[in-house]
Amino acid sequence: MTTDYRLMTNFSDEFELLLRSRYPLIYIPTREEERVEVAIAHSAKKQGDRAVYIWDFVDGYQGNPNDAGFGKRNPLQALEFIEKLPATAPAIFILRDFQRFLEDVAISRQLRNLARRLKSQPKNIVIVSPIVSIPEDLSEAIAVLEFPLPAAAEIKIVVEKLLGAIGQAIEGRLVDEMVRSCQGLSIERIRRVLAKAIATRGELHADDAELILEEKRQTIRQTQILDFYPARENISDIGGLDNLKEWLLRRGGAFSDRARQYGLPHPRGLLLVGIQGTGKSLTAKAIAHHWHLPLLRLDVGRLFAGLVGESESRTRQMIQLAEALAPCVLWIDEIDKAFAGFDGRGDSGTTSRVFGTFITWLAEKTSPVFVVATANNIQSLPPEMLRKGRFDEIFFVGLPSQEERRAIFEVHLLRLRSHSIKNYDVKRLAYETPDFSGAEIEQTLIEAMHIGFSQNRDFTTDDILESASQMVPLARTAQEQIQFLQDWAAAGKARLASRYGSLSPRIQG
Repeated sequence: MTTDYRLMTNFSDEFELLLRSRYPLIYIPTREEERVEVAIAHSAKKQGDRAVYIWDFVDGYQGNPNDAGFGKRNPLQALEFIEKLPATAPAIFILRDFQRFLEDVAISRQLRNLARRLKSQPKNIVIVSPIVSIPEDLSEAIAVLEFPLPAAAEIKIVVEKLLGAIGQAIEGRLVDEMVRSCQGLSIERIRRVLAKAIATRGELHADDAELILEEKRQTIRQTQILDFYPARENISDIGGLDNLKEWLLRRGGAFSDRARQYGLPHPRGLLLVGIQGTGKSLTAKAIAHHWHLPLLRLDVGRLFAGLVGESESRTRQMIQLAEALAPCVLWIDEIDKAFAGFDGRGDSGTTSRVFGTFITWLAEKTSPVFVVATANNIQSLPPEMLRKGRFDEIFFVGLPSQEERRAIFEVHLLRLRSHSIKNYDVKRLAYETPDFSGAEIEQTLIEAMHIGFSQNRDFTTDDILESASQMVPLARTAQEQIQFLQDWAAAGKARLASRYGSLSPRIQG
């Protein structure tokens, strides 16, 4: 396998720094075993042509004929081999899938003994594994180093070599389209999906991007951290919120090359704070669809795992994957629930470390990942989340005004009964539903449809009003919390998403 080593400069620099600093135990979580081993071999050559030994459970040590097969099916013997080599001989020992044996008391003890001895020797042990699994007793001895997914230039080399192998002309536009589509996949997956496309029609086409997109969906599903979310909603599907929609439309071209030439930075993201059911999640979907960007949904709860270092590793993996798929929209729903009580009490500080990694990335990221975070309870959000620089803007999404409720009724009725919308008194419906959220308006329509369907007729304005009269809106059941949110927004802590005065002085009791 050949690769362009310039593309992994950050990894190589960090790895070589660990070698020079004599870090005895290095853990590299990656599914690209072959690619990382090539990168390690390149770094070993730069660091005085160090010897590289590779061990796995089935074949033992490989590469050196004198040691071939040593330590086969014996991980403890594999560590003893490291100890027996001359102390002055520079070497790197790559142990594949060695995390499976770390819970063994003999293995753990031997690794800690080796860690003490190797600090004074030019030797390093590198554990390569698809996952991070580090027992507590080894957490201080092991340094975890992330291995990046292939960058655009590295993918371009693979695509061009593949086109050359099948005799297809290397067209710049086709190559660029393939490279853009393949970002976020491993080299092995890229080769596999491109081979599948070639096997289908004998050559690559620009419309093979859909095949690549499906491969991305599978990859993301396998991480069990992010979901590739289909976004079909339009900006026009959002009733009201005109200030927010105007802000979004103004930034529609901000991811283009023309915007970079103009000097504009990539948009960073939005924090949407407000009452449940007012269209925050719908807005996230509409942004991705309107800007023609993939929508990734993050459930922050999935970042947290039981093993030491695994939560932080999953956070870094999430960031790596999102940046590899950029430009994209990263949607984080109900972020207030994820980081409530983030001071880390009771979890050894894991939540604090995950939160710190996440907000540092928010503040420092230069990649075109547009983060849309939603929150219902502003009191649960750490103050660091609200600091300027994390997001481009914080919008408050309040209860819809009467004018906005009319627009929401129209959006839903156009979808449900576009041919007979004139039969509905939309103004009256808006007037008779004070303090109703968009989600509650949709539910009244569904209930009205049940009434009409059960009587073998179409539903009417009166049916909608009847279903509304039987519903107690959240604004009344959670009046104190919602009033706090409205007062917080009225104090100028956030920009109003609506221009119709969605901050009512008092919720109707």
